[in-house]
Amino acid sequence: MVSIKDIAKKAGVSISTVSYALNGNPKVTEETASKILAIANELNYIPNAAARSLKKQETKIIGVFLTNYGGAFYGQLLQGMQEALSMKGYELIVCSGRESHRFLPERMIDGAIILDVTFSSEELINYANRGHKLVVMDRELDHPNINQVLLDNKAGATLAIDYLVEKGHQKLYVVTGPDCSYDANQRLHAARQAVKRYGHIQYTEIGGNFNKPAGEHAAEQIVNEYTEPAAVFCLNDEMAIGMYNYLDKTNLRVGEHIHIFGFDNIEVSQYIRPRLASIDYSEQKWGAVAAEHLLKLLADESVENERIYVSLIEGDSVKKVQ
Repeated sequence: MVSIKDIAKKAGVSISTVSYALNGNPKVTEETASKILAIANELNYIPNAAARSLKKQETKIIGVFLTNYGGAFYGQLLQGMQEALSMKGYELIVCSGRESHRFLPERMIDGAIILDVTFSSEELINYANRGHKLVVMDRELDHPNINQVLLDNKAGATLAIDYLVEKGHQKLYVVTGPDCSYDANQRLHAARQAVKRYGHIQYTEIGGNFNKPAGEHAAEQIVNEYTEPAAVFCLNDEMAIGMYNYLDKTNLRVGEHIHIFGFDNIEVSQYIRPRLASIDYSEQKWGAVAAEHLLKLLADESVENERIYVSLIEGDSVKKVQ
């Protein structure tokens, strides 16, 4: 990382003069300040907001970047991160929004866990090229300073489709997720591939957004089209719960007329009735593994990419049809 010492050396001035110039102090002439600022720009100097930690070049803070804080998904994930980090003396801050991206280049955090579509892959590669250590949970990137800890979305979606077909369902809906979501796209691609293996399936996709209103909208469409029992694979549990909410106001019943399968097995899905069939994995473990891998990167230890495995949880929301 370029420091004010490097700028001072190239400019032929003292460190204090560089500091004055960078902070707009009138003690430095305009000519000298302009020269120093030009050199700072040439060297890609980035101010260090963690100056109090300059001696050790660490803050003992890790940032996790999320697209948003909505839904019931993030609690266990963050808990797993926090527990793994606290064991090693690190603290966790949760960030969202484009303005928070500056925490990385300004060295306000030691490293970052990324689950945030507002970061472009190009931006993350650029940070990694500058030496920042990153763990990504929502994309595939190949760089020595970036580690991947991803869900096995392909296996989960394939398990779901196979399960519905094995239960005798011939009419199948898939409620998709946000176009920008890596997990949603991986699940949708795997679902399409699985359906192709069954040439007799009547298959329909309904656009979704990983939230309850999207599930309610999908349920409304399915009810309006209803002629016979149908199975629905929602690419996350939030949308599945939205479907329950809408269907509760109709004459169609979950597990009899509309058979619903989710993904994530969030805690609330275990208590709705009939019990929601879903793809399960440990959000807490996913978060803990991501944190552990980042700490290894920061310690310059070798660490392999990892995939979090999933399993199928049966529920009475899906029953066998003839």
